[in-house]
Amino acid sequence: MGGIAAIARQLDHQVSGADQNVYPPMSTQLENLNIEIYSGYGADQLAEEPDQLVVGNVMTRGMPVIEAMLKSQLNYMSGPEWLNHHVLRYKKVYSVAGTHGKTTTSSMLAWILEDSGINPGFLIGGVCQHFEQSARLTDSDVFVIEADEYDSAFFDKRSKFVHYRSDVVILNNLEFDHADIFEDIHAIKKQFHHLIRTIPEDGCLIVNHDEQHLQDVLEMGCWTPVLTFGKDANADYWVRSDAEHVTAFDVMQGNQLMASIDWHIPGEHNQLNALAAMLAAQQAGVDFKHSAESLSRFQNVKRRMELIGVAQGVTIYDDFAHHPTAIQTTILGAQKAHPGQRIVVVLEPRSNSMRAGVHAAALPGALKNADLCLMFSDVNSHWDQSVMQQLLDMGIQLFPSYQQLLFQIKSNVKNNDVVVFMSNGGFGDLFKKLYSDLLGNDIG
Repeated sequence: MGGIAAIARQLDHQVSGADQNVYPPMSTQLENLNIEIYSGYGADQLAEEPDQLVVGNVMTRGMPVIEAMLKSQLNYMSGPEWLNHHVLRYKKVYSVAGTHGKTTTSSMLAWILEDSGINPGFLIGGVCQHFEQSARLTDSDVFVIEADEYDSAFFDKRSKFVHYRSDVVILNNLEFDHADIFEDIHAIKKQFHHLIRTIPEDGCLIVNHDEQHLQDVLEMGCWTPVLTFGKDANADYWVRSDAEHVTAFDVMQGNQLMASIDWHIPGEHNQLNALAAMLAAQQAGVDFKHSAESLSRFQNVKRRMELIGVAQGVTIYDDFAHHPTAIQTTILGAQKAHPGQRIVVVLEPRSNSMRAGVHAAALPGALKNADLCLMFSDVNSHWDQSVMQQLLDMGIQLFPSYQQLLFQIKSNVKNNDVVVFMSNGGFGDLFKKLYSDLLGNDIG
């Protein structure tokens, strides 16, 4: 919604909005755009009778502003619908969908296109360090969008990405998530099928061959040419990597070497993200060699294993991981990037699905590779006690407040440790506070 607000400002609209909690980098972006933010959801913000209300999916019946809106004659629509009407129907849309990696892959694609002189517009759920903004509108006919499967609004339960009029679509992966709106994995597959139904026959689908759930979706019907990518030669294009060189990999088509990339970003998942972005960029006329050269200089998205700093020998990262698969992948990536160092994970299970306990049973397995794990234990979470006991038996430490958690981190951290904070929220800026505190104190 912050990105949509930014695009509305570029279209010369006067824009304001409301939210309960806004934190960096989005709060900084909105402030720089002079977009006024109301705190909370009071009806008084409608006093000026705006010409258009754009309703985000956090808004629900019972909120004063929503009840006042429904009683009024004011015009309202969902964010994706507004974007469709005002921007996307005039563009060639490159969408990136999947449970994981949407923000990173969208940023990679936008950067490749930017570095190739295409000057794309984009709307991404994070801030890529090449742009310092999450959304922009340009004169280019190319627009890159992070295509979320979450519902559009309380009055529109279609997934956001159904509105986007996509021409080229990346399907990275598909797992069960968003338990607050999807009853099971089959409900999510149906929404991905609806997305595929909207892609024209002269478009392109770029699909992770290694993901069975995505194969299931394709079998429900597909009217668009498909390119596959994956970890081996069973896919049309695949990643060949050397375990001893964790930041270097080759892009292969069968046995033919198409490009090589040597960069600073760890993790096999990021190599697959990169390959997907390269295949999408190819649809815009960018060859593999140019894409590889661009990606060799790619600066990762803020809050995706973002290095906060090194203080007193302790390396501190901030990461957005909030699903067990993403948590496990991030830990493995940290281990490969920092061999022989102790990996300390600090976790806040904050997403709706996590708080509801949907992924709780998978969490012990996701955290097993961490050397030490400290976790914020929300009293409002609904987790099975047997899972909580399993976490405690693994040595995972639970804390009911940020203050206690920070104190324990500082008590446990040692020289040469790697501390990875994981949350899809602001996490009370604990990563910044730890960095600041360590800069002023010696540790053993």
